[in-house]
Amino acid sequence: MRQYTVLIALLLASAAGMAQRNFIVTPDPDVARVLDIFAEVSEREDKVEGWRVQVLATTDRRKLETTESDFRVNYPSVPVDWVHNTPYYKLRAGAFFTRQEADRLRQTLSKEFESVYLVKDEVLETELLKMY
Repeated sequence: MRQYTVLIALLLASAAGMAQRNFIVTPDPDVARVLDIFAEVSEREDKVEGWRVQVLATTDRRKLETTESDFRVNYPSVPVDWVHNTPYYKLRAGAFFTRQEADRLRQTLSKEFESVYLVKDEVLETELLKMY
């Protein structure tokens, strides 16, 4: 409690225009551990289980880049990205919370691309918001 009182006094003194000094505050080990756990849980909660549409799986990086460029031109509102799981490059589109939502995009894309199918993936919550 005393550390917080000293910190508040220092902040008030600084705000009043007094000379600034550098202080090092060392948190209690228990507090530091709780903060680390909180940060870890918060990072994990940014991602949720969701669905994407896999447009292409190939070992040819040039084919992936060409397909990605064509996709971005033809579907500018649909986010697309790729992952590399050796030896395959996988082009994936969309970010959906439910399989049914992803299936609508799959049906549209299957008219233009071969071997389009749904994949379960961890999706950032911010990506989900872009799709609605």
